[in-house]
Amino acid sequence: MTSSLTTSRSRSHDTATPAIEAENLVKLFGRQRAVDGVSLSVPVGTVYGVLGPNGAGKTTTVRMLATLLRPDGGSARIFGHDVVRSPTAVRSLVGVTGQYASVDQDLTATENLMIFSRLLGLSTAAARRRSRDLLEEFALTDAADKALKNFSGGMRRRLDLAASLIATPPLLFLDEPTTGLDPRTRAQMWDTIRRLVADGTTVLLTTQYLDEADQLADRIAVIDRGRVVADGTADDLKRSVGTSTLRLVLVDRADVDRARTLIAASLRADVATTPEAGALTAPLTDPSVTPDLLVRLRDENIVVDEIAVQKPSLDEVFLSITGHDTDTDTERTSA
Repeated sequence: MTSSLTTSRSRSHDTATPAIEAENLVKLFGRQRAVDGVSLSVPVGTVYGVLGPNGAGKTTTVRMLATLLRPDGGSARIFGHDVVRSPTAVRSLVGVTGQYASVDQDLTATENLMIFSRLLGLSTAAARRRSRDLLEEFALTDAADKALKNFSGGMRRRLDLAASLIATPPLLFLDEPTTGLDPRTRAQMWDTIRRLVADGTTVLLTTQYLDEADQLADRIAVIDRGRVVADGTADDLKRSVGTSTLRLVLVDRADVDRARTLIAASLRADVATTPEAGALTAPLTDPSVTPDLLVRLRDENIVVDEIAVQKPSLDEVFLSITGHDTDTDTERTSA
């Protein structure tokens, strides 16, 4: 998949019209249904996360939405433009960063960005300025004049991302953009995505990283085996698999038994204990009862050292919904 070659133009769109509206998208590779009825609706100015393991159908879905693959069924519109009937209009509104670097290994970082910039219609001076700014943003200034064949994998990935951001399109598809990046560069990419959205870009982000979806996405679709199996905000998805957990650590471990009895009565729930650590955990269906519980513990002279309310993680959500975690290899042909 190639980096974006879109022209820079106004991003003022009717916010009542979704940036992406897909209904029952299907893609077949032979007898294999790589995408099996995917429906998505992405509001303007948001980050929409598509979460799933390798082979779930994420990349194939992006390629259909970006007009790089023709759907075998269903329909999709980008800012109201049909991806099959109006592909040219769609391509003028989207940018795509795929999973694999599309930059030239024999050219320097600056030369790569200059070529992309000139193809996008920038003057030589404007292309030089934009290239310099992007190299600085992605911490590649020191390597600006080095050939990419001498870059590490992470550096090549960062340059590929920089190339896709030369022009800032109204809609940006980021297909697993942080794969292969070190934690520092990954965090920088997260900041870049947040800045783009703050400036008006809509982002569809595919990822295998649960924490990435949790950190960035306003809404998340969980895709497994070519189908959307869950959709909602991160909190919605977490609530769907159960209650939060209350965890207390006591100052005096001798108080564990008394505290367990009191907590069980207050929450009407079973309480798990770790006596050696003075810790107690219990399911918490109503967080508003926590202050009253703390008052009761204080009245009983039970001193709490630490308290935390922990929501279910997206790892637990994915495991509950699909029956396996995101590391499971469910590779599907061209998915």
